[in-house]
Amino acid sequence: MKVSRRAWVLLLCLPLAAHAAARRFRIEETFTFAPETSAHERRAFVPLPSDDPWQTITQLELDAPFEWVHDARFGNAAARIDVPASGLTLHVSFQVERRERAADLAAATVDGAPSSYAAWLADEAHVRVDARIRGIAEAQTQGLKTPLEKARALYAYVLKNMRYDKTGEGWGRGDIGWACDMKYGNCTDFHALMSGLLRACGIPARFHIGYSVPAGAAGEIAGYHCWMDFYVSGSGWVPLDASEAWKHADKRDYFFGHHDADRVELSAGRDLTFPGMSGAALNYLVFPYVEADGKQAPLPGKKVHFTPLP
Repeated sequence: MKVSRRAWVLLLCLPLAAHAAARRFRIEETFTFAPETSAHERRAFVPLPSDDPWQTITQLELDAPFEWVHDARFGNAAARIDVPASGLTLHVSFQVERRERAADLAAATVDGAPSSYAAWLADEAHVRVDARIRGIAEAQTQGLKTPLEKARALYAYVLKNMRYDKTGEGWGRGDIGWACDMKYGNCTDFHALMSGLLRACGIPARFHIGYSVPAGAAGEIAGYHCWMDFYVSGSGWVPLDASEAWKHADKRDYFFGHHDADRVELSAGRDLTFPGMSGAALNYLVFPYVEADGKQAPLPGKKVHFTPLP
């Protein structure tokens, strides 16, 4: 039986309806680039959201000339903008329909990941699987047979040994060494440790970053949020949000296998490079990256606002 695209979308949403599975909202970003007269050239790379199975982006608008560019590894989109010496106030807006994401954990098998997932097992600049990480992973998964069992055990370890805390300096880089030594940080640090431990067990892991969108009335979004998923044969990519699970202990079971609809993704993966960049690969991209004469320059001022839509 042939199913129309509209019917397919409706069928896709049916299992989610009982779980308040979708949200619609408008995001408005304002980035303020100060005047800079000492540089001959200043260039900004502004992340742009893309469609995927869990979000649909419409009415994307920028009020400055730009060129679409994509990173070579993962295909993330960005607007490459030449910033004038006199400065620039850039407005970016878009509408999002975000859908809850759920994995069928009962379908998981004992099989390992296909060879085509090797990119999600590879080391990153701040997430390197060394002897220390392999030792922790081995100790926490001893006697466990399946990738899903191992992932659950590592999730429990991270939640027990990390705390969500943004005091002092050093947190927020998503550095696995920091997470192991200091045992605190924000979402990037939680998911760096979780990703490294999974990869040490041969389980592919991916990083995602964007905004967490509050419930209720319109308002400001103060910062970014990141989350991840990991691959298990049979279930596919399994959503996981360890930092939200730490903050909401009553939802720890939920965030192993689910992402709620209160988010929008701007990019995926780490160590990103875009055409026209001169500097080192980006740790991650959620706010504009700026170069002046080929060297990293200060971030612009930012303001992010959300408005719920019916």
